[in-house]
Amino acid sequence: MIGELVGTYFAITPAHAALSVGAKAPDFSAQASQGGKEFAYTLASALKQGPVVLYFYPAAFTKGCTIEAHDFAEAIPDFKAQGASVIGVSMDPIAKLDKFSVSECRSAFPVAADPEGHITKAYDAKMPIMAMAKRVSYVIAPDGHVAMSYSAMSPDEHVARAMAAVRDLKAHASTP
Repeated sequence: MIGELVGTYFAITPAHAALSVGAKAPDFSAQASQGGKEFAYTLASALKQGPVVLYFYPAAFTKGCTIEAHDFAEAIPDFKAQGASVIGVSMDPIAKLDKFSVSECRSAFPVAADPEGHITKAYDAKMPIMAMAKRVSYVIAPDGHVAMSYSAMSPDEHVARAMAAVRDLKAHASTP
């Protein structure tokens, strides 16, 4: 029943990302898990290391979210080669993400729990009625500004668009 409702919602709800390119990305801290190990994640700390790909997804272990997690896991070596890190955020509890981080994220990158939806709302990634995130991807430049914003319920283009934005950031950073 829930799956049918979610599918209907996705079919009738237009996808959009409200934070536009150039907007200041809201800083946040959250409980995260990578490889089943929990830790405190802070966006500000991650940005000191380079660009951050921040992606929101509706729910761990659902079909599209599993596909997206697998795609990001496969692309982690390429993101790292560009100096970028990846973090996924959902409104799932951390206990569920401990398992998802191992099986679907393949221990390659962290996923953060936002059960109250504070981060999801700050990034305008919350579904209006349901306690779930929309599928929205951002690339945040090291200066804390949004370099790329993409929203679509299909997981297909999120990784490719994020990678293109990260490469573009790196290219522009190395030009005098």
